[in-house]
Amino acid sequence: LPPPPVLPQPHRRNVSETEAQFNTTYTDWVDADLLHIYAFNHSVRRNRTEGVRVSVNVLSDHKDLPVLFVVRQKEAVVSFQVPLILRGLYQRKYAYQEVSRTLCQPQTKAEVETQHFYVDVSTLSLNASYQLRVTRVENFVLRTNERFSFNATAAQPQYFKYEFPEGVDSVIVKVTSAMAFPCSVISIQDILCPVYDLDNNVAFIGMYQTMTKKAAITVQKKDFPSHSFYVVVVVKTEDEACGGALPYYPLSKNASPDEPVDQHNRQKTLEVMVSPAITSEAYVSSVVFCLSIFLSFYVLTLLIACWESCRQHKRKGLLSAMDSPSLDTGHSRSIPDSFLGRGYDSYGYGSFGNGSSSSTEGITDSLGSTEVSYSYVGESWGDWCGRSPAEPRARWCPGSAAGERSLENVAVRPRLDSLSSVEEDDYDTLADIDYDKNVIRTKKYLCVADLARKDKRVLRKKYQIYFWNIATIAVFYALPVIQLVITYQTVVNVTGNQDICYYNFLCAHPLGNLSAFNNILSNLGYVLLGLLFLLIILQREINYNRALMRNDAHALECGIPKHFGLFYAMGTALMMEGLLSACYHVCPNYTNFQFDTSFMYMIAGLCMLKLYQKRHPDINASAYSAYACLALVIFFSVVGVVFGKGNTAFWIVFSVIHILATLLLSTQLYYMGRWKLDSGILRRILHVLYTDCIRQCSGPMYVDRMVLLVMGNIINWSLAAYGLIVRPNDFASYLLAIGICNLLLYFAFYIIMKLRSGERIKLIPLLCIISTSVVWGFALFFFFQGLSTWQKTPAESREHNRDCILLDFFDDHDIWHFLSSIAMFGSFLVLLTLDDDLDCIQRDKIYVF
Repeated sequence: LPPPPVLPQPHRRNVSETEAQFNTTYTDWVDADLLHIYAFNHSVRRNRTEGVRVSVNVLSDHKDLPVLFVVRQKEAVVSFQVPLILRGLYQRKYAYQEVSRTLCQPQTKAEVETQHFYVDVSTLSLNASYQLRVTRVENFVLRTNERFSFNATAAQPQYFKYEFPEGVDSVIVKVTSAMAFPCSVISIQDILCPVYDLDNNVAFIGMYQTMTKKAAITVQKKDFPSHSFYVVVVVKTEDEACGGALPYYPLSKNASPDEPVDQHNRQKTLEVMVSPAITSEAYVSSVVFCLSIFLSFYVLTLLIACWESCRQHKRKGLLSAMDSPSLDTGHSRSIPDSFLGRGYDSYGYGSFGNGSSSSTEGITDSLGSTEVSYSYVGESWGDWCGRSPAEPRARWCPGSAAGERSLENVAVRPRLDSLSSVEEDDYDTLADIDYDKNVIRTKKYLCVADLARKDKRVLRKKYQIYFWNIATIAVFYALPVIQLVITYQTVVNVTGNQDICYYNFLCAHPLGNLSAFNNILSNLGYVLLGLLFLLIILQREINYNRALMRNDAHALECGIPKHFGLFYAMGTALMMEGLLSACYHVCPNYTNFQFDTSFMYMIAGLCMLKLYQKRHPDINASAYSAYACLALVIFFSVVGVVFGKGNTAFWIVFSVIHILATLLLSTQLYYMGRWKLDSGILRRILHVLYTDCIRQCSGPMYVDRMVLLVMGNIINWSLAAYGLIVRPNDFASYLLAIGICNLLLYFAFYIIMKLRSGERIKLIPLLCIISTSVVWGFALFFFFQGLSTWQKTPAESREHNRDCILLDFFDDHDIWHFLSSIAMFGSFLVLLTLDDDLDCIQRDKIYVF
């Protein structure tokens, strides 16, 4: 048999063991044949925690053969090599010659216990010199409401311990620095060994967030069984995560791409403070405060409704008493207009000669069949439900004796809208060509009666579709949004990565699994006030339907035609804005910002449609085309957020589409829809330019409309040019600004034309306009405070964070939620009550603009 193989003898190392002392610097050398062991011991007390820090510096330059340091403790082992190699982006390597690590402190049950730990030093190089120093960490245990400053580097991380005092259930850890870079990471970890305090492992456990100048993490006692935690501060090897530039990565001519780079002294000075967070009583008081604010609007609305009802009953009783024969004369007594408060000043626009003869003829024909003279008809209708242009005097519409006689006559005559077809085709079925749409809608002067000729049942169904469509959209939109944000919040809670969501961390109060309950609670106003607006609309619709059932002349022939579908859609949109804004604030970031803005676009669009519908009920856009346009707006919003940042091609395409859409909409509004977009459009444009501008210089037929549309085009072209030149990063807000500017322009035009037409604004809408404008001003002030921004990195966004300013619970953005919900509700009330002064004015006397 062959002899057994001879096994190589293990290499014997010389072991040098030293009883070492704290706060002493040991300078020594080590090679492949030598192992140094430094033995330390220190006393550990159960009620007092002291940190121990090991600092080493390798004086030799052997990058390929580093020195290995192993710290052996009672319940943990920490090992690291020097030079310490840390990797950055694209696997870049960075070498550090000076390394310091804080040792994890094992727990002890004894009152006093002496613990030993050893530091082993070894290497495979021929000769490597080093320095070793072990010290106790001062202020290792952080005190409540006391600031502590320290320095840290990528290879010299720091961590400290905090213990919850009695009676404190949650605290907020605030870390600040005067210098933005180098980028750092703040981590909250449980009292466990080992502590993950390097750039490549700090994200393994606990909660963490990147930091430039500010960082804040709210910590709850219930999440830590030991009622204590570590605050870990790590400086990153690169600043790219905090929005900084990547460092220059030099390579010598003969160097390998894998050769590490020495970053020299990459140090940051920081300051940490731990302070108690709010108590559970603050949560309760904040919820009560929020509810009391918005429920007070319900109480105020109820009081106003009761006051209005009492006023109406008092007026009816007074009218009945005055209508009864007098005991002295036997004749009915009359009431002056000024006493009733229902006077109406005459205005320049009203009947426009032949332009409004259709309504008058219909009325006189039907009244003639009831054996009422023409002169009587002119007097009764001119007195209480309109006037002749030759008689510019005040009118009122109470239930007087003359009014009651007129009601009987109105009840038996056919309604004007019954002359139109039930279907909304291109042409209504009319007896005379003079009533053709193309003739009526292109008259120089239009009255509401000309554009309120279709059957009310058809229009009611048409505008009810707005509500049912937005309700359907809300359900299909909200359900996946809720599921998504719950997933976001779950990911944040499980991974501990607080860079996913852009909160105001200095005022983010958690509740249950929610990280920022205050930002969600403040959206309650949108929902409650939206519901209140729906109740107000429901009450108005019920009263209007009752008036129709009793053939009330006011409802049949006077005032702006009442259609409530768009109002229901607006109230629903306001409620959905609150719900989706709350969903967005569960985890705000750039991927779900459209949740917060989608229904803002819808609200702006619906308000413009409602404003246009008031005087153009027959030709307003259908729900399908309106929502299709709004869907296109939201599509551009998403595309702009994802691809629009710095993309010149996108901005060129969007600006061209914006200008073309403005021109098409202007043409549609100017010609009241009586034009066609076909192959002959260019020929007709040239013909109009030749006849009106070259052959004879004539002004526009519809001057008021032209003024509005010219102003609108100037504003929209300016906004398109601004976007193309500046290319703002926040495309969604830019798009929303376009919608708001157009809405404000149209609203201002409507008010000006209303006053110019001799109409007046009653007290309630006037108060709503003034108060809403003031509230909008304050709301925008708080909106532009900018407590966070997802256009920057999470660390840069935290530089904008601020403390709470209301009840130590709500921040500036929460106050924006409060005020904007009230302002939107007030704006809706303005649209609802703006034309209440026309309720007693016959529709052929109400000017269209």
